Amino acid sequence: MSSRPARAEHPRDIDDQPPSNQVLTLPNLISFGRLLGVPIFLYLFLVERADVAAVIVLAIGGTTDWVDGWIARRMRQVSRLGELLDPLADRLYILATLVAFTVREVVPWQFTAALLARELLLLGSLAVLRRYGYGPPPVHYVGKTATFLLLAAFPVLLLATAASGVATAAAAIGWGLAWWGLVLYWVAGAMYVVQAARLVRAARGPGAAA
Repeated sequence: MSSRPARAEHPRDIDDQPPSNQVLTLPNLISFGRLLGVPIFLYLFLVERADVAAVIVLAIGGTTDWVDGWIARRMRQVSRLGELLDPLADRLYILATLVAFTVREVVPWQFTAALLARELLLLGSLAVLRRYGYGPPPVHYVGKTATFLLLAAFPVLLLATAASGVATAAAAIGWGLAWWGLVLYWVAGAMYVVQAARLVRAARGPGAAA
């Protein structure tokens, strides 16, 4: 609970809230629920072939992507666990959906490969940062926007295959979101790499080679 005197909330006041060590918070419970949705989606989509139910699970996972963070800031429940769970849930949803969509040929393998290549680039950057004692860089708004677009695109693309009556419109909207998400995903990845390079140069000292 904050000890600051009551005053009108300002976005900067909320964003500057330091993370706590709380575990059982509403935002964390939402993130846990999103994580549980991943195997449910895979079972519905790959085993039961229940595409409509899979669309619903994907839509819930995508729309709650911003809910946990918004609630955490508004209710002052930002936690260290939440800072780990939220991007973890995002990545698991994206990777699980990509694999499943590629298996069912909803998206071409080239699209999946492009997204996976960005993840490998980020993993390599994180490995280098850990060698110099740094943790993962903070999530950038460009990366959050890319994730939101991708999580919004996936249920729409699935809807295009499950509902023939809206297939054309859904495919156009879904692929528009997906390609924009892919571009921003790589832009965010490049920003993380630049940030990691600066941290490494700072850790190696001014005399280190560029």
